[in-house]
Amino acid sequence: MPHEDGPAYYPIVATVSLRAPIVLDIYEKRRLDNQPSSPGRDSEPNFRILQEPRSLLITTDRLYTDYLHGIAERTTDEDLSSDTICNWDLLGDREEYMQAKSYTRQTRVSLTYRDVLKVAKVGNSIKFLSAKR
Repeated sequence: MPHEDGPAYYPIVATVSLRAPIVLDIYEKRRLDNQPSSPGRDSEPNFRILQEPRSLLITTDRLYTDYLHGIAERTTDEDLSSDTICNWDLLGDREEYMQAKSYTRQTRVSLTYRDVLKVAKVGNSIKFLSAKR
Protein backbone atom coordinates (compact mmCIF):
# COMPACT_ATOMS: atom_id res chain seq x y z
CA MET A 1 0.00 0.00 0.00
CA PRO A 2 1.45 3.40 -0.94
CA HIS A 3 2.63 5.43 2.04
CA GLU A 4 5.03 8.14 3.12
CA ASP A 5 7.67 7.98 5.83
CA GLY A 6 6.51 11.23 7.43
CA PRO A 7 8.22 14.35 8.76
CA ALA A 8 10.03 12.63 11.65
CA TYR A 9 12.51 11.11 9.18
CA TYR A 10 12.87 14.09 6.82
CA PRO A 11 15.05 15.06 4.92
CA ILE A 12 16.60 11.72 3.92
CA VAL A 13 16.02 7.96 4.01
CA ALA A 14 18.55 5.44 2.68
CA THR A 15 17.55 1.84 1.88
CA VAL A 16 19.91 -1.02 1.08
CA SER A 17 18.32 -4.02 -0.66
CA LEU A 18 19.83 -7.47 -0.24
CA ARG A 19 19.22 -11.04 -1.51
CA ALA A 20 16.54 -10.42 -4.18
CA PRO A 21 15.27 -7.59 -6.40
CA ILE A 22 11.96 -5.79 -5.91
CA VAL A 23 9.99 -3.15 -7.81
CA LEU A 24 9.16 -0.06 -5.76
CA ASP A 25 6.16 1.91 -7.05
CA ILE A 26 6.20 5.72 -6.73
CA TYR A 27 2.96 7.76 -6.69
CA GLU A 28 2.59 11.53 -6.74
CA LYS A 29 0.54 12.85 -3.83
CA ARG A 30 -2.74 14.38 -4.89
CA ARG A 31 -3.20 17.92 -3.62
CA LEU A 32 -6.41 18.86 -5.39
CA ASP A 33 -9.62 18.92 -3.34
CA ASN A 34 -11.57 16.80 -5.83
CA GLN A 35 -9.02 13.95 -5.87
CA PRO A 36 -8.20 11.41 -3.17
CA SER A 37 -5.25 12.23 -0.90
CA SER A 38 -3.55 8.95 -1.70
CA PRO A 39 -3.72 6.50 -4.57
CA GLY A 40 -5.81 3.39 -4.34
CA ARG A 41 -4.72 -0.14 -5.13
CA ASP A 42 -5.83 0.21 -8.77
CA SER A 43 -3.86 3.42 -9.41
CA GLU A 44 -0.93 3.25 -11.77
CA PRO A 45 2.38 4.47 -10.32
CA ASN A 46 4.08 7.54 -11.76
CA PHE A 47 7.44 5.74 -11.61
CA ARG A 48 8.73 2.23 -10.98
CA ILE A 49 12.17 1.64 -9.48
CA LEU A 50 13.81 -1.76 -9.74
CA GLN A 51 15.93 -2.27 -6.64
CA GLU A 52 18.57 -4.89 -7.32
CA PRO A 53 20.36 -6.89 -4.64
CA ARG A 54 23.19 -4.87 -3.06
CA SER A 55 21.65 -1.60 -4.29
CA LEU A 56 21.24 1.64 -2.37
CA LEU A 57 18.20 3.91 -2.81
CA ILE A 58 18.37 7.39 -1.28
CA THR A 59 15.09 9.26 -0.92
CA THR A 60 15.31 13.01 -0.38
CA ASP A 61 13.94 16.39 -1.52
CA ARG A 62 10.75 16.26 -3.65
CA LEU A 63 10.77 12.47 -3.89
CA TYR A 64 10.50 12.41 -0.10
CA THR A 65 7.94 15.21 0.34
CA ASP A 66 5.75 15.05 -2.78
CA TYR A 67 5.48 11.32 -3.47
CA LEU A 68 4.26 8.12 -1.85
CA HIS A 69 6.00 4.78 -2.25
CA GLY A 70 4.99 1.16 -1.90
CA ILE A 71 5.57 -2.42 -2.95
CA ALA A 72 2.55 -3.98 -4.63
CA GLU A 73 1.16 -7.20 -3.18
CA ARG A 74 2.02 -9.66 -5.94
CA THR A 75 4.25 -12.65 -6.50
CA THR A 76 5.69 -11.53 -9.85
CA ASP A 77 6.99 -8.19 -11.07
CA GLU A 78 6.10 -7.97 -14.77
CA ASP A 79 6.62 -5.63 -17.71
CA LEU A 80 10.24 -4.90 -16.81
CA SER A 81 11.85 -2.79 -19.52
CA SER A 82 13.46 0.55 -20.23
CA ASP A 83 9.97 1.94 -20.90
CA THR A 84 8.57 0.97 -17.49
CA ILE A 85 11.52 1.11 -15.05
CA CYS A 86 12.84 4.64 -14.45
CA ASN A 87 16.31 3.53 -13.32
CA TRP A 88 16.79 1.01 -16.16
CA ASP A 89 20.06 2.57 -17.36
CA LEU A 90 21.52 2.30 -13.85
CA LEU A 91 20.84 -1.43 -13.42
CA GLY A 92 23.84 -3.72 -13.16
CA ASP A 93 22.16 -6.75 -14.76
CA ARG A 94 19.66 -5.50 -17.37
CA GLU A 95 20.11 -8.56 -19.60
CA GLU A 96 18.43 -10.87 -17.09
CA TYR A 97 15.33 -8.67 -16.99
CA MET A 98 15.31 -7.90 -20.73
CA GLN A 99 14.98 -11.55 -21.67
CA ALA A 100 12.30 -12.54 -19.18
CA LYS A 101 10.52 -9.15 -18.86
CA SER A 102 9.32 -10.42 -15.46
CA TYR A 103 10.70 -11.63 -12.16
CA THR A 104 9.18 -14.08 -9.69
CA ARG A 105 9.73 -12.56 -6.29
CA GLN A 106 11.97 -14.17 -3.73
CA THR A 107 12.88 -13.22 -0.18
CA ARG A 108 14.34 -9.72 0.01
CA VAL A 109 16.10 -8.14 2.96
CA SER A 110 15.78 -4.38 3.31
CA LEU A 111 17.95 -2.28 5.60
CA THR A 112 16.52 1.20 6.06
CA TYR A 113 18.56 4.02 7.57
CA ARG A 114 16.75 7.08 8.90
CA ASP A 115 17.81 10.07 10.97
CA VAL A 116 15.02 10.45 13.52
CA LEU A 117 14.74 14.10 14.54
CA LYS A 118 12.91 13.69 17.85
CA VAL A 119 13.39 10.78 20.20
CA ALA A 120 11.38 10.43 23.39
CA LYS A 121 13.47 10.28 26.54
CA VAL A 122 12.14 7.15 28.19
CA GLY A 123 15.36 5.79 29.66
CA ASN A 124 14.65 7.06 33.17
CA SER A 125 11.06 5.85 33.22
CA ILE A 126 11.69 2.23 32.21
CA LYS A 127 12.58 -0.29 34.88
CA PHE A 128 14.37 -3.40 33.74
CA LEU A 129 13.57 -6.65 35.42
CA SER A 130 16.04 -9.45 35.59
CA ALA A 131 15.94 -12.91 37.03
CA LYS A 132 18.64 -13.43 39.62
CA ARG A 133 20.00 -16.91 40.01
